[in-house]
Amino acid sequence: MSNLRLHLPTPQIAAPAAARLPLGRHLVNEGHIDQNDLVHALELQCHVDAPLGEILISEGLLTRDGLLDALARQHVAERVDLDADLPDASLRACLPASLCLKYKVVPWMPMGETILVATSEPHRFDQLRACMGPDGRRLLPVVASDLQVQDHLSRLYGSELAQKAATRVPSVESCRSWEINSKRRQLWAVGIAALIVLALILAPLWTLTIATLWAFVTLVMATVLKAAAFVSHVSRTVPDQGEETARMATAFRMPRVSILVPLLKEKEIAGVLIKRLSRLTYPKSLLNVVLVLEEGDSVTRDTIARTDMPDWMAVIEVPAANRLTTKPRALNYAMDFCKGSIIGVWDAEDAPEPDQIERVVNRFQQAPANVACLQGVLDYYNTRTNWLSRCFTIEYATWWRVLLPGVARLGLVIPLGGTTLFFRRDILEKLCGWDAHNVTEDADLGVRLARHGYVTELLPTVTYEEANCRAWPWVRQRSRWLKGFLITWCVHMRDPAALLKDLGWTRFLGVQTMLLATFSQFACAPLLWSFWLTLLGVPHPVELTLGVSVLQVMIAFFIVSELLNLAISATAVSGPKHRHLMGWVLTLPFYFPMGALAAYKALHEFIVSPFYWDKTQHGIAGETG
Repeated sequence: MSNLRLHLPTPQIAAPAAARLPLGRHLVNEGHIDQNDLVHALELQCHVDAPLGEILISEGLLTRDGLLDALARQHVAERVDLDADLPDASLRACLPASLCLKYKVVPWMPMGETILVATSEPHRFDQLRACMGPDGRRLLPVVASDLQVQDHLSRLYGSELAQKAATRVPSVESCRSWEINSKRRQLWAVGIAALIVLALILAPLWTLTIATLWAFVTLVMATVLKAAAFVSHVSRTVPDQGEETARMATAFRMPRVSILVPLLKEKEIAGVLIKRLSRLTYPKSLLNVVLVLEEGDSVTRDTIARTDMPDWMAVIEVPAANRLTTKPRALNYAMDFCKGSIIGVWDAEDAPEPDQIERVVNRFQQAPANVACLQGVLDYYNTRTNWLSRCFTIEYATWWRVLLPGVARLGLVIPLGGTTLFFRRDILEKLCGWDAHNVTEDADLGVRLARHGYVTELLPTVTYEEANCRAWPWVRQRSRWLKGFLITWCVHMRDPAALLKDLGWTRFLGVQTMLLATFSQFACAPLLWSFWLTLLGVPHPVELTLGVSVLQVMIAFFIVSELLNLAISATAVSGPKHRHLMGWVLTLPFYFPMGALAAYKALHEFIVSPFYWDKTQHGIAGETG
C-alpha cells in the first residue's frame, strides 16, 4: 500500500443524503457543464433508464474523470486509484462476493474498525450498509471508476465466482456430474461395439436390417417435422407477432442492455468486431458490451490493447478453473458483472444489423411476461467464398428462414442458436444461466426455458456471421454441435416421464426429433445411402430379410424426403438476398456427407471427452458477398 493520504470526514459531519445537492447541480457549480447541458441531459433521462453522468459522458459533454470527481465531492468521499493502491486481499472475508456484485463495490483498505469500500455508485452505499445489518463492520465509501472496481472485484473474488459459474445450473439439469474420463462410459461403449460386431458376424443381414430400420424411423421423424414446419411457413397469412411489433415505436423509458461477446484467441477478429459493434444505433449510455476473455488469452488481449475501446465497452477476464474452458462458463461468469436488465449474446465474428437492439427492446416491452428469450436470424456475409460457404449459407437459410419459423408456429421447443440471443435478465438468472459443461449450451437452454414454462420468440432481425469455408473446420464445428445435441438429449431424458409432463406429447416428440433423430440421421446416413446401390442391381439386406415391397416403400420415402429437402432449401433462397444461390441447391446431396464424419467424431468425443470444446476459428474469410 502506498503512502496515499486520505482526508475522510467523520460520519458526524458527512452530509445526509437528503441534504446533498443533486449531481447535476454539482457539475454546473463546478464548471464541468453548463445549465443548457444539464437540461438537455435531464430531458434525455426521461426517455432512457441511465444515470445522469452516463448520459452526459455518452453525449460528449463530460469526461469520466469529471464525473468521478463530482461524485466524490457530492458524497463527501475520497477519490482513489485502485490500480495505484491495490485493494487489500485480506478483506475478502469482510464482504461477500454477492453483495459486491449487486452494489458494484470492492473492499479497499482497513482503517481501524472501519473498512473503506471502493464504489462507482456512491448513491447506493446506504443500501449496502443496510444489507450488512447493525452488527456488521462499519463501512465508508471511496470513489473509483467502475472499470477499476470490476477488475479488482474479479481479482479478489475471481476463483470463487469462476467456481460458481461452472456449477450454476442445478446438477439435475446439467451434464457436469459426468466424469470427464469415465471408465464406466468407455466400458459401455466397448461392450456395445463388441455386441454389434458379434451380431454382424452371427446374423449380418438382420443386424444391417435393424440398423437400417432405425435410420428409416428417424428419417420419418425428421421428414414429418420438416414437412409440418414447411407447410406452416408457406401457409401463413399474417405476419408473426414479433414481426409486426418489432418495427412499432412505443413510448417507454428505454432500458439498459448488456451484450456478452465471448472471445478466445481471436487474433484476426477482435479489432474488426469493435468496429462492427460501433455501428449500433442504440443509445450508448444504455449499451454495455462486455468482451469476455479467458485468463491467459494473451492473443485476444494484445489485439484489444491495440484497439481504441469506446467507453460503453468493457473487458472481463474469466479466471481458469478446473481446466474447464467453455463458452457457457464464460457467459455465466460475465453475466454477474453486467449492468443491463436485458442480456444478449453475440459471437466474435458477428455483424448485427445496426438497429437490432431497438427491435429487441421494443419487442420485450410489448411481449407477454412469459416471453423470456428473443432469437434473431443468423446469416452469412461470405456467401461467395467457395462452394462450401455457399452450401453452408443455403443450410442456414433453410433452418432460420423456413424451418425454425415453422417450428415456432407449431408451438414446439426452439433449440436456440449460440448468438443473437436476448434474455430478460431476471428469468435468465432464475434459470441459473447456462450449463457450463454442455458444448451446445444454447440448445440445452432452449429446452430448459420450455420446461420451466417460458416462451422463446423469433425476431426478424439479422446478424451476419462468417460461414465455415474449409472442410475440416466445418467437420470440427459440426461435431461439437452433434455431440452437444446428444448430451442435451441424454440430460433431459434422465427422467422421460418428467420431460413428458413438462412439455406434453407434441413438444416431447419434437425434442426427440430435433436432438436424437438429428444426430441419428447424420450417423446413420451411410445406411440410407445404401438404397442407391439397388439401382446398380446390388441386393439390399432389407430385401433379403423383409421382402422387396418393404424395401420399395423405404426407397420411395427416402426419395420423397430428399426432394422435400431440396424444395425447402429452394424456397429458403428464393428471396433477393440469396437468389444467387438457387443453382447451388442441387449440390446439397454432396455437401451433407461430411456430416457423417462429424457424427462419428462427435460420438468418439461423447465417450472420451464430452466437455471438450472444439473451437471454431474465425477470421478466415473476408466479407465477400
